[in-house]
Amino acid sequence: MKPTIVTAALPYANGPVHIGHLAGAYLPSDIYVRFLRMMNEDVVFICGSDEHGVPITLRARKEGITPQQVVDKYHSIIKKSFADIGISFDIYHRTSEKIHYETAADFFKVIYDKGIFTVAESEQYYDEEANTFLADRYITGTCPNCGNTNAYGDQCEKCGKSLSPDDLINPHSQLSGKPPIKRKTKHWYLPLDKIQGEWLDTWIRSHEGDWKNNVFGQCKSWLDQGLQPRAVTRDLDWGVPVPLPEAKGKVLYVWFDAPIGYISATKALFVERNDPEGWKKYWQNKDARLLHFIGKDNIVFHCIIFPAMLKAHGDFILPENVPSNEFLNLEGDKISTSRNWAVWLHEYLEEFPNKQDVLRYVLCATAPENKDNDFTWKDFQARNNNELVAILGNFINRTLVLTQKYYEGKTPSMHELNAEDKLCIEAMKAIPSKIKENILGYRFRDALFELMNLARTGNKYLADNEPWKIQATDPKRVETILAVSLEIAAALANCMQPFLPFSSEKLLKMLNLKASKWDDFHGKMLFKPGHQLGEASLLFDKIEDEAIEFQINKLNASKAANVAAAPVAKALAAKPSTSFDDFSKMDIRVGTILTAERVPKTDKLMKLTIDTGIDQRTVVSGIAEHYKPENIIGQQVTILVNLEPRKIKGIESQGMILMAENANGELAFVAPVKSMENGAGVK
Repeated sequence: MKPTIVTAALPYANGPVHIGHLAGAYLPSDIYVRFLRMMNEDVVFICGSDEHGVPITLRARKEGITPQQVVDKYHSIIKKSFADIGISFDIYHRTSEKIHYETAADFFKVIYDKGIFTVAESEQYYDEEANTFLADRYITGTCPNCGNTNAYGDQCEKCGKSLSPDDLINPHSQLSGKPPIKRKTKHWYLPLDKIQGEWLDTWIRSHEGDWKNNVFGQCKSWLDQGLQPRAVTRDLDWGVPVPLPEAKGKVLYVWFDAPIGYISATKALFVERNDPEGWKKYWQNKDARLLHFIGKDNIVFHCIIFPAMLKAHGDFILPENVPSNEFLNLEGDKISTSRNWAVWLHEYLEEFPNKQDVLRYVLCATAPENKDNDFTWKDFQARNNNELVAILGNFINRTLVLTQKYYEGKTPSMHELNAEDKLCIEAMKAIPSKIKENILGYRFRDALFELMNLARTGNKYLADNEPWKIQATDPKRVETILAVSLEIAAALANCMQPFLPFSSEKLLKMLNLKASKWDDFHGKMLFKPGHQLGEASLLFDKIEDEAIEFQINKLNASKAANVAAAPVAKALAAKPSTSFDDFSKMDIRVGTILTAERVPKTDKLMKLTIDTGIDQRTVVSGIAEHYKPENIIGQQVTILVNLEPRKIKGIESQGMILMAENANGELAFVAPVKSMENGAGVK
């Protein structure tokens, strides 16, 4: 049995966690670890708060408190939220602890002493008034891509484009509000370009086929572009000090310090267990397994940079797998903490008491395992009412209520089995293997589907056999039906443990059973005739429309507040005048989009087929960053039909659709307010 260390991405302690975080990294890792424990595997589950970096200092500045006060506040909120939703970490640590400072500094020193780091002097932005170098997030300006005037020095949150401070138009410091200057500073770099050629490229490419496609694909893209040296130090006063005499005023860059937090947290765990050297069994044992559960925005750090760090140090194992998920959207829009467009975990737990498993169920059932997915409150309600209540809960309730009614809550005997009974029992015995296979393959949605298949099997079996109708005429048959149903209920109670731990515990209590290890119930009958059941109660209950409307209204209020707070964009300047005669030469018609597809190897272009009323023609339009192809089929547009055709990316474009564009670069169709026939002229 290999020792296994499972890590879940360290959340930034600059705010609470939301359902996107939970769906991306923490729920799948918890399901996996709970299953390994049921398999009697040797596993430790590690996480903690990432408490350094610019997001922390930005939050401190915004709230008028110190960075330490920020991390103390949000670490407590995050830790409690995880515990309350049932994430079963062996330790939830924090990177502001002394043991982390010591571990991170020692890690840096080992690599430094080997002569692996390179040193370079570069010009970086400096705020003369604040007397400090500026991290990328402390610099804002106008995005060159979309015109957003509040883009950060590392990314525009409006259009999503990655930026550097040098890309910004009219950059200014968030500390003083003034334009920064360039000043020389010295930093240490991890030479990823050299490491790529030595071993990293070969190692990553060896994982094609066993790493998820989304993970390997992103890694391959980075490798194909060629890795560059990456600074491991930063001019900041918040973080782990660089352990070199000549590096006064510098700290370890948060991307370097944070993953070392997995190691320091494991050390802290084994200090708590009075085994200070026990952590080495997991991190420095060639027979151990290291697994990182993360969201897709952390792939490069866990698949490229952290392995490069571990290898450079020389004493640590490399990750076996990095099962990353994509992003979870909310009501059709990207989750955004800055816009308060999120379902905060601690608020959910307050507003839906004792419904931890409902959220776990819905987030697992809709998990963005291979592509981005969408959470909606209506779907949340439907899955609870139509699946948890109507299928799983209904089967359990009917089984236990009938057993109580007919046999005073004692399990009946199982008599001669007919073909239907045997099929049902075989399905019950087969499903745990399917769940196991899917969990070990990181297919948690499929595993949950198999669990619900077992519930559906039980529900159908009970409904088809209708024991309540034959109790008076065939009591032996009823005993068998309920004995089979109770065995299914017991299998469900155990299979539920990784996914729905609170409901599993509740059901086991109702069945008067102890939780079983996986192989102890798999394929086995758990009841003897006369076993006394516990008191029955509803496993799940309906969620009413009022609760859902409240949540939707909360989101709408956030949206309204964002609109009210948004700066009013200035209209684009008018173009030079044109004559009426020139304008009248343009033939503009109403048309309808029949087909739409992205143009390969482009970010902006979309190929459209448009019914102009005159003909059906192809138009290439730069709208791919603003619309999904499937969402605009049937959209009416206005099209300039007498524009000379021209080839764009090898495609002949026969016209131009008219779009409105604001100062922020947002596009919208210019279309009739009511449906018009194709070919109608625009006057």
